[in-house]
Amino acid sequence: MSKKYDLAIIGTGTAAMVSATRLRSAGWSVAVVDFRPFGGTCALRGCDPKKMMIGGADTADHAWRMAGRGVGGDIRLEWAGPLDFKRSFTDPVPEKREKIFADKGVDTFHGRARFTGPNTLDIGGVTIEAGHILIAAGAEPVPLGIPGEKHLIDNEAFLDLECLPKNIVLVGGGYIAAEFSHIAARAGSKVTILQHGERMLKHFDHDLVGWLMDKFAEVGIDVHTDVEVTSVETSDGGYLVRANGPAGEMTVETDLVVHAAGRAPALDGLNLDAAGVTYENGRLVLNEYLQSVSNPSVYAAGDAAEMGPPLTPVSSHDAKAVAANLLDGNTLTPDYRGVPSVAFTVPPIAAVGLSEADAREKGLRFRVKSERAEGWFTARQAAEKVYGFKVLVDEETDRILGAHLVGPHVDEVINIFALAIRHRLTAEQLKSTMFAYPTGASDISSML
Repeated sequence: MSKKYDLAIIGTGTAAMVSATRLRSAGWSVAVVDFRPFGGTCALRGCDPKKMMIGGADTADHAWRMAGRGVGGDIRLEWAGPLDFKRSFTDPVPEKREKIFADKGVDTFHGRARFTGPNTLDIGGVTIEAGHILIAAGAEPVPLGIPGEKHLIDNEAFLDLECLPKNIVLVGGGYIAAEFSHIAARAGSKVTILQHGERMLKHFDHDLVGWLMDKFAEVGIDVHTDVEVTSVETSDGGYLVRANGPAGEMTVETDLVVHAAGRAPALDGLNLDAAGVTYENGRLVLNEYLQSVSNPSVYAAGDAAEMGPPLTPVSSHDAKAVAANLLDGNTLTPDYRGVPSVAFTVPPIAAVGLSEADAREKGLRFRVKSERAEGWFTARQAAEKVYGFKVLVDEETDRILGAHLVGPHVDEVINIFALAIRHRLTAEQLKSTMFAYPTGASDISSML
């Protein structure tokens, strides 16, 4: 006998929480299912725990920069401390999340969900029938297709390491590699990054990434670009990572290898064919309303949809759009204008809006102001050598087209540029705003 619901949600992260709450408030019967602990990627395996651990690295780095400026003593970043601090947040999440669902009248199921028809799911022998099904299952590491791939650990396992190995290799050069390398290096590990592309952090401005690489070098992170990893082998309790690069073949001995080469929608095992849900190249084929083009009962949100940037605010935004479309018919499309992105290195790098290349490709007339500004007060006060910006302003409208920042406090300052882009504020309006001084935001007028 099957259980019937108006909506079944695969996943228990941000998108699931937002959509379940809105639909339950409207009187819908809702069920959620997850084979992992409830809470989703951000709360348990991604942005939140990562940020908590970066806090220790940032604090230690600041103290080291202030050596001789009133801060002294033997300051170290000990891995166990940030790990325990992280767990103080993550450990209670599953129970709290399940209680929130229960308090809202949302039924919960533990296990892997598999489609058995257009509107039915099997969860370990239990059948659920739903008028609509939302796929909000998040993302998972992409297969690398190399011999020895099984020896790599993912971001979740890295954030749960009881002790940090002496030598670490990160395969990939995006957010995960950049952020984890900064934590590990400051905790005393020798870190090597092997990046397939020509540079790290390809979603950020080329010039600013170049400035940030000075910090990678300063803390001893060894970065190799244009490198293709060909195999991972076990050797004397550790691993040999073999690769081809500009200088030919190379081999790196290490104690740990981390997968940091990107993530893709977590669709494996859902049995999408049974539901008639079309997918291509590992992605769901959706219309502008986040609805399956082949099965109108199925929607997707967040990383599983992969329509917007893979960020937590996007998951929430997608879920609100899906909820509105389920309640009112397909009337709302997601609006991804002005979504800021931050890589929490130390210091962080941030971006919002168009890149310089994108703006030129669109044929826009714009002015660019860019400067490496380590001589500005914001950098000098923090004793930080990496600080700079690039801001693009439309010549005709004076509106902000894009902002790219690296250095102290830019993870907060970027939100002001995001506000300007989303709400079409002009450079002159930002320049005339009186920000608290001295703060990172008080530099904005000089960036324009």
